[in-house]
Amino acid sequence: MTSATGSSSRLGTLVSRAIVTVTAAGGFAGLCWADATGLFAAAPAWWLVPAATLLAYGAAAEAARMAADRGYGCDGRLVPVAAAAVPLAAVAAAQAPSAAGNGPAAIIGWAAVAAWAAIAAACVAEIARYRPGGKSLARLAVVALAALAIGLPLAFMVGLRLVPAAAAGNGLAALVPLVSMVAVVKGGDIAAYVVGSLVGSRKLAPVVSPGKTWEGAAASLAASLAVAWLILERSGWSEGGQPWGGWAVYGLAVGVAGMLGDLSESLVKRELAAKDSGHSLGGLGGFLDLIDATLMAAPVAWLLWVLG
Repeated sequence: MTSATGSSSRLGTLVSRAIVTVTAAGGFAGLCWADATGLFAAAPAWWLVPAATLLAYGAAAEAARMAADRGYGCDGRLVPVAAAAVPLAAVAAAQAPSAAGNGPAAIIGWAAVAAWAAIAAACVAEIARYRPGGKSLARLAVVALAALAIGLPLAFMVGLRLVPAAAAGNGLAALVPLVSMVAVVKGGDIAAYVVGSLVGSRKLAPVVSPGKTWEGAAASLAASLAVAWLILERSGWSEGGQPWGGWAVYGLAVGVAGMLGDLSESLVKRELAAKDSGHSLGGLGGFLDLIDATLMAAPVAWLLWVLG
């Protein structure tokens, strides 16, 4: 009976993960299509604003809740707003009249200023309500992490839509830098989960994340390289340019960064005694569980495309 119950639970989790994954992928594909075609005469990246804002706000809200559950007393309003403001600043920078002729670093610079402003606002709030022993430093750390580790990577994702290679492409080619990063990371995620579940035995990080294995990590890198090769070499979509080092360097670097992002979120959850960041996405967990790998991978991908 116990075995049957466990099998049924695993099947239910897999079905839930599949439904949420297909729904999320469909929504992302729809936004990419709208952005690539300039639906309703929208400027580049504007159709990505809803996704970037929702992901940043939702992931940061989950981080604040987990921290509050461990006694940090985080402000559940300031933390998600701080994170969401950073990718919005990147989009605003790209559309500002003064942005004409600026390189991609200038756009990310606006996002960095927004992250600084969020941390400065948190400092003002803590100064105003400071009490000895009130854990002000812990609350400031949560705001800083939300802005820098959630908001800023999402700004880099927006920046992937605005790098010169994207600007030079037309239609789908303009989305290649962003779509390639997501595909490489998620391809690796899926391969690691499947292979690790079926044949994984040697633990990769047993204390931080007992479910991850070396076999799964090897499969993840192989899948990331295969996806990078398919998109950047065989699809014919990347007409605007190539990332520095070509598909092999891109697949390896972005794939490794994605695994680091996954393990980093596992570290945070382990420290905060949480299994999942939330339950908003059914079997996938929360928003932070959905984007954890891309938070480390996006800046790496952005740098390779800019250098390329």
